[in-house]
Amino acid sequence: MKRVGVIGGGQLAWMMGAAAKKLGVELIVQTPNTSDPAVAIASETVFAPVTDIAATKILASKCDVITFENEFVNLEALSPLAQQGACFRPKLEALAFLLDKYHQRCYLQKLGIPVPKFAAVEQFETKDLGCAVRNVFGFPVVLKSRRHGYDGQGTFIINNQKALQQKLEFYSLDGLLSNSVFLLEDFIPFVKELAVIGARSSDGKVVIYPIVETQQQQQVCRRVIAPADISLEAAAEINNIACTILNSLEAVGVFGIELFLCTDGKVIVNEIAPRTHNSGHFSIDACETSQFEQHLRAICDFPLGNPSLICAGAVMVNLLGYERSESDYLAQRQKLKQIPRATVHWYGKTQSRPGRKLGHVTVLLDHKNRDEAIAIAETIENIWYQN
Repeated sequence: MKRVGVIGGGQLAWMMGAAAKKLGVELIVQTPNTSDPAVAIASETVFAPVTDIAATKILASKCDVITFENEFVNLEALSPLAQQGACFRPKLEALAFLLDKYHQRCYLQKLGIPVPKFAAVEQFETKDLGCAVRNVFGFPVVLKSRRHGYDGQGTFIINNQKALQQKLEFYSLDGLLSNSVFLLEDFIPFVKELAVIGARSSDGKVVIYPIVETQQQQQVCRRVIAPADISLEAAAEINNIACTILNSLEAVGVFGIELFLCTDGKVIVNEIAPRTHNSGHFSIDACETSQFEQHLRAICDFPLGNPSLICAGAVMVNLLGYERSESDYLAQRQKLKQIPRATVHWYGKTQSRPGRKLGHVTVLLDHKNRDEAIAIAETIENIWYQN
């Protein structure tokens, strides 16, 4: 039996549980809290922060391969473990290009993959920053944390010079961030936000999932519609981008790629996540092989599965926290289960707070129909946000 170590014990690790059982894989999780979702599905847990290298060394001693649930990774600290024989998938060398978003942008640019115009904040003189940004980018401009930004955290749309200076001064004074960890980039007036999940095996085989449309609110994914209603040309370009990235990195495992579809029909890459991704949750119910099973297949050297849809389409809606409470929202979940062809995935988190991902609902569709998908999403949201 393959033993897979997972650094991180949130819902992404939790959703590997059913796939691991199906494949006969044992999961050992490194996570700090007994209440973390993946504790419930792990055969064994190393209770420690994901950055605790001593704990990761213990994890490595128990596993055949180690993978990641999130990007809170200290590559320098993990490198000695890799040199001592620990098998990380994806490999640390691939992650080195991606964890810092500025480095990620530079890497993609070298590959010839379209990205927004970008620059590191420290490239500009502080005293003339606002004027320089206006001249190089114009406003609005996107200010983004280079590390650890997720679910909208660390991403700000800045409308003028004063707001930019205030935001940078706030974070510098607060001690949370400094100018050296910020990235500036063009604000893209997109037609749609898109995403695609790609997987690559150690022998170089690549499979690509159906491209999806994502809909955000306050930079947090709220809905996913599969498949996206885009041209064949755009779909072909996205598939080519995904293959280029995965092969260039010699990636092993599942990667999520977020993109913008621009008004002129061009596609621009927004971000890459070197792990399973929220935009691929629909695959649990709507695809022959879920992204979680695919990830385990890839890192365990099992044959990759078929990523195709088993239905005409699907819509996935995140159940986001909208208050601070310890409710399990059972009444709302029971109503959601009554929606035809709906499956409710509840992550078992004990505390709710605004914007926190508590679960998701996927509804399978008999027809590829964006309007129908949006109507179903609105029904789900009316039940969930009933207050």
